[in-house]
Amino acid sequence: MSIPPPVIILGAPVHPVTFEGFLDAVAAFIDEGTSHQICTANPEFVMTAQRMPEFMRVLQEADLVLPDGVGLLWAARRMGHPLPERVTGSDGIYLLAERAAREGWRMFLLGAMPGVAEKTAAILEARYPGLKVVGTYPGSPRDEDYPEIARRIRAARPDILLVAYGAPNQDLWIARHKDDLGVPVSIGVGGAFDFVAGVQKRAPRLLIRLNLEWLWRLVTQPWRWRRQLDLPRFVWRVLTTEHWMS
Repeated sequence: MSIPPPVIILGAPVHPVTFEGFLDAVAAFIDEGTSHQICTANPEFVMTAQRMPEFMRVLQEADLVLPDGVGLLWAARRMGHPLPERVTGSDGIYLLAERAAREGWRMFLLGAMPGVAEKTAAILEARYPGLKVVGTYPGSPRDEDYPEIARRIRAARPDILLVAYGAPNQDLWIARHKDDLGVPVSIGVGGAFDFVAGVQKRAPRLLIRLNLEWLWRLVTQPWRWRRQLDLPRFVWRVLTTEHWMS
């Protein structure tokens, strides 16, 4: 398939795709067989990338960057290139599992606290009969953990690797190791396992519809306040940078 050209937001690419387009891209990447990286971006990603050139390079070189963040939709709309919808990892993991069960794709869940990936796998397999979760492992993005992670992933031969180490660690880790691992599709999913397993509660649907999920996370996870200072910084940069569309 042909992925539409990205919208460039403060130097970071964001692709104008829907959930359906995301799943179709995964299918195309698996058919190709070579290694591909998908990132789920939000304003925090973009602002982190301003301070971390290595992370910006990962976003710019990723095969697909999903618009997971209402701030990105606002920014793209302001510059006259609206994104069709917010494509979140928290919702996408269910749609991906459903499509994987139908297509026979093999999934490996890496990251989160011990036991969380296993619970996530059990919930998804029960919800989508036929889903093949061929491995789970907490591990960590530390170099000393990589040999064991690589051994498990190579033995399992997944089509899709979901990595829940949080940004930017998960995305940097994928970029560093994807070619060595040879998995067709690797996706950084942040806290998606925690939501599926019930370790963290997602915002009520009303707040999600009102684009206030960020407020729910701030209230329920107050330790995030420093990170969420990037939200007003993002808005300020978008409003005050004349050449930010280039």
